[in-house]
Order: sequence, then structure tokens, then C-alpha cells
Amino acid sequence: MDKLKVAVLGGTGMVGQRFVSLLENHPWFEVTTIAASPRSAGKTYEEAIGGRWKMDTPMPEAVKNIIVKDVSDVENVAKEVDFCFSAVDMSKDEIKAIEEAYAKTETPVVSNNSAHRWTPDVPMIIPEINPEHAEIIEAQKKRLGTTRGFIAVKPNCSIQSYAPVLYAWREFEPTKVVVTTYQAISGAGKTFKDWPEMEHNIIPFISGEEEKSEKEPLRIFGHIEGDHIEPASAPLITSQCIRVPILNGHTAAVFVSFAKKPSKEELIKKMVEFSGEPQKLGLPSAPKQFIQYLEEDNRPQVQLDVDYENGFGVSIGRLREDTLFDYKFVGLSHNTVRGAAGGAVLCAELLKAKGYITKK
Repeated sequence: MDKLKVAVLGGTGMVGQRFVSLLENHPWFEVTTIAASPRSAGKTYEEAIGGRWKMDTPMPEAVKNIIVKDVSDVENVAKEVDFCFSAVDMSKDEIKAIEEAYAKTETPVVSNNSAHRWTPDVPMIIPEINPEHAEIIEAQKKRLGTTRGFIAVKPNCSIQSYAPVLYAWREFEPTKVVVTTYQAISGAGKTFKDWPEMEHNIIPFISGEEEKSEKEPLRIFGHIEGDHIEPASAPLITSQCIRVPILNGHTAAVFVSFAKKPSKEELIKKMVEFSGEPQKLGLPSAPKQFIQYLEEDNRPQVQLDVDYENGFGVSIGRLREDTLFDYKFVGLSHNTVRGAAGGAVLCAELLKAKGYITKK
């Protein structure tokens, strides 16, 4: 099969590196272009990274000698690829502008950034939950004046460990959710070497994260209305987001009330049997089982469970009845695989399978 050519925009940062490593030997996509800031441009990828490679696995040989381009040289980068992944590190307005500029060169952009998550005609997709939101792309293309260029985004990393479960339980109508997330430092693009003050420490604030944790699930659970996505009105979600001294893996402690009270057995059955389009279509990165339930009292644990289904699955444990709410549970997801680059790769696989991303 002739692979689609991909550019990674912002390829030198932590999420960019995760894209590069996840796409090594990908059956459909091949990284042929890497773009970053002007200070990296003109160097080989290996030189541009220097000692800042943050992945556990070595840098793929195939990308070491790619000459990094300047990400703002849009025409030049876009003309060589079929689509691009975006992990650029800029201000929100700059990201919005540059992602639209790429889309207008007729190059689809699948973004890890939050800048376009609330653009009314940009789909924000968890492929197992709302693949039909891709249909809004037609309205977006009209607005952009493109025939194949568009932007699609994946949601915030903090919601991946509970939003899929709430969706799997939708027939019981969750009404209220209280969630506290315990978030890894790689979510800030950091390692312990970069951020020594996080060792033996907890910081009870992550800028913008609580609002995303409360509102983004509702947009994902929403529906297309004309030329925009209308968010769902329930469940009401309130959250606290805490940075903890873990490298990879966001854990969530969640309390839920339902309109129709289910049994614990019904909840577990719905979770573990839940699957969506990625599983039906057999997408290359799709987890065979999206959500696993662990019976042991001390699971899920980051050390044991973060790489479940290569980091594309979600692990749930400690589901039990609660005195104030109906049930409570603990969730865990890999924040830079399912929660960031991996979620975007799976989204691109879905968009390719549906015919939105094609060879130029």
C-alpha cells in the first residue's frame, strides 16, 4: 500500500516526538516532513532535538536525517505532504491562524492543540464516541473555501479516563459528575529532568484544565446542528485538576449520579463491552478492548496499567456505590498516547477510513 505522506508540525516538542515515535512503521502513514520553530529549521531532526529526546524508545532511524523546515513557511511544508499532525507550541491565536493557513493549502490538519476545540465547525473527536461529528467537515470546508483542506482536533488529555465511561453508560443517563484528575508532568511537555521541582511535589493548579475537563465532554456528547456542533446539556460536570509527580498517566477519581439507577454489574458490562467505529473498522491503532475493568482494590495503577492496549485503552477500577452520589470509580489513561498524539493518530486513521483524508 502506498503510504500517505505526513508532516509533523511542532515535531521537536514532547507531543511532536510522540507523534514521530508512534508513526514509526505505521501501516498507512509515513513521516516525510517535520516542521518546527525557525531556530530548528535547516538542521537535521537529530541535530534539532540534540539531548532533548524525551521518549523511552530510541529516535526512529528514518527521521534522523530529515531536514527540519520552518513551520511558518506554510506553502513549502504543505506541498510535500498529504496531511499534517499539529503539535505546535504557540499562542492560541497564532495556532488558530497557522492551522487554518495549512487547511487552506488543501492540506488536512489533525491537531493535538486546544486552539480550535471550540471553533463551531471543527470536529473534536474521540473516535469510539463521536465519529459522526466528522460530517461537520463539509460545513467547515465551505467556510474555508477548500475542497479537501480542513481541521479536526482531539480533546484534552484530562478527559480520556472518564468521558468514554460516561458515554458507555449513557442509557442510564448520568446527571451529575464530580471528577478530580491527578495529571502526569508529560502533560505539560516536561520530564523530571526539565521540572525538578515536581519531584516529591503536588501542584493543585493546571491552567485552563478544569474548564476543559468540565466542558469538552459535553461537546463530544453533542450533535451537529446546521453548520455547528451543539454541545449536550448533561451531565453537569465539576472538576479539580492536580499535577502529580508521575511521568505518564492521568488518573481520575470520579463520582456519578444517574437518572436511571443501574446495578454495578450492568455498569461493568456496559464498560467492557463498549466499542465503536475504530474497532468495527479495525483501524491500525485501535485498542481491541477500549475499556478494561480491574477487580483488584489497588488497580488501576500507573506502573501496571498505563500501557494497556499500547496506551490506547482506558483502565477502570474501584467501582462501588457511594453515600452521596450513586457510584464512584477510578480511571486511568495514557496522557500522551490516547490523550495526545495517539488520540490524534487514531482520529486520522478514522478520517482516512471515511475518505476525508486521501492522497493529494
